[in-house]
Amino acid sequence: MPADVPATRSSFAMPTLPISTPHPLEELPPTVWSDEEWERIQRGYISQEMEDRWDVFAEGDVLFIHRSWTGYGIFEATFAPADGGGRRITRAVVERDPERYGGTDDEHDCVLMEMVISGAVLHKRDPDLYERWVELRRREPGSTTDARAGLVLRADVGPREDS
Repeated sequence: MPADVPATRSSFAMPTLPISTPHPLEELPPTVWSDEEWERIQRGYISQEMEDRWDVFAEGDVLFIHRSWTGYGIFEATFAPADGGGRRITRAVVERDPERYGGTDDEHDCVLMEMVISGAVLHKRDPDLYERWVELRRREPGSTTDARAGLVLRADVGPREDS
């Protein structure tokens, strides 16, 4: 599919399944995306290869982020105009059904959602966001090295952010 054709709910190999156990995120990304970035975000992202972890599409002001392998909805983020221009997330929910998504930490989920938007959709690497993510991974039981965090990043986000 050409990059200028927006992804829609019916664009993906797997059917998109709604979030079954929505949990509102108390912490939201502080990022203000420019109007140009918002236009790109609205076009979404269709996974291109098995290593891609996410399918993303927008309906109006809501961005839906689904796992590419299962079609499960993991994040829904509502965008609104920001003071001074651009768009920011004003509301977000995350899946809390452990059969669909293993995340249980709002701070981690906030960072992961932002990394999917920046990495998979916009193909941008944000070193500060990456460092925040690595620090969150270090706090997890059994996490010992940055190398492990890098591998898990690839598993969480896919090759786009890590390349």
